[in-house]
Amino acid sequence: MLGREVPNVTLKTRIRDEAVEGPNPFRWQDVHTGDLLGKGRHVVFALPGAFTPTCSTEQCPAYERMYDELKAAGADEVYCLSVNDAFVMFQWGKNLGLKNVKLLPDGSGDFTRRMGMLINKDHLGFGDRSWRYSMVVDDGKVVAWFEEPGINDEGADEDPYGASAPDNVLEWLKNNPN
Repeated sequence: MLGREVPNVTLKTRIRDEAVEGPNPFRWQDVHTGDLLGKGRHVVFALPGAFTPTCSTEQCPAYERMYDELKAAGADEVYCLSVNDAFVMFQWGKNLGLKNVKLLPDGSGDFTRRMGMLINKDHLGFGDRSWRYSMVVDDGKVVAWFEEPGINDEGADEDPYGASAPDNVLEWLKNNPN
């Protein structure tokens, strides 16, 4: 993974637009990962799903808590990516009270597939999802990679979480100033 360029795919997002009348003042906006991650240093962490236990009680909240530290150590932005649609990601962010971490909906799994991290979670009724990992991206290239052990499609794991935790990313950032 190290040294490879992140895929440039289109993510379908929703953004607030006061010009949109009615009870749902949002509009569709395409976000291109090449533009988003192509300049600067970014932390990206990926997880199996919004509203799932480990993602909701540990991983995403931990990145939110450590956001200022990650920024102080050189990250321009911190993104959470999941194979969920924009509506689910928006509601999950509201539910978690996120103020800093930016949520990226990889609804079709295109980014995740091209990263080689798309797994099948049919054993839980989830379908295709992301394996849990995090990375540091400098100017569109992966410079640090943190992947949970045991990637598989059979559910032969306990949904590991540790390697991709923000503490490890923060330590790497501190040891590798940009």
